[in-house]
Amino acid sequence: MNITPFPSDPWQDNGANIVSRFEKQYQNQDFDLPEEVESLPIYSEWKSGALTDKQTSPFWEIAQPKKNQRCLDIGCGVSFLIYPWRDWQSYFYGQEISKTAIEALNSRGSQLNSKLFKGVKSGPAHILNYEPDFFDLAIATGWSCYYPLNYWKQVMANVQQVLKPDGVFVFDILNPDHPDAEDWAVLEMYLGAEVFLEPISAWETLIKDCGAKVIKRQEGPLFDLYKVRFSS
Repeated sequence: MNITPFPSDPWQDNGANIVSRFEKQYQNQDFDLPEEVESLPIYSEWKSGALTDKQTSPFWEIAQPKKNQRCLDIGCGVSFLIYPWRDWQSYFYGQEISKTAIEALNSRGSQLNSKLFKGVKSGPAHILNYEPDFFDLAIATGWSCYYPLNYWKQVMANVQQVLKPDGVFVFDILNPDHPDAEDWAVLEMYLGAEVFLEPISAWETLIKDCGAKVIKRQEGPLFDLYKVRFSS
């Protein structure tokens, strides 16, 4: 299937590959993987669903959304249907590149809570069409590893524009030092999306160069969570 979600965009190829990979997942399509990949221990975890916990970054543990805050979940998938947004009583705005995920959220989100659910836009992370200083919290988990660091410079710059001066940005980073990181990257490559294994030092240099300060870091089995605030 030929998917071109972002015409005339220099990051079009990255976006198309990632869309294709996750559309197959959301639609429960089969992945045809070689035997050498299926022999990896991490494949068995993926097949059984046990890998899901390792891939999930609990952003709320370092930045729980608060009542009446405006929160932007970039690359949200179907998070509003999974995480306890109704308990948090915060306003959910989503942005996503998977058509299947967008349709699922927009059709069911308002049924769950029409007050808190503010809809999901279709679009990549480096193009955020929202008012400046609009959000209290921005979230981006589960997908930073599919893009090079140069892409994240654009993401960080755009997130800073839409955050309030005291707002925070929470995102996760695939830590190449974790034992399963390389095998997970191999698995993802065969599932259809290239993974960039960037050293943590390079990420922290990028964060600093983008005018942000790390407030908190939390390690996970694959991904490390970062909570940052931008300088005014």
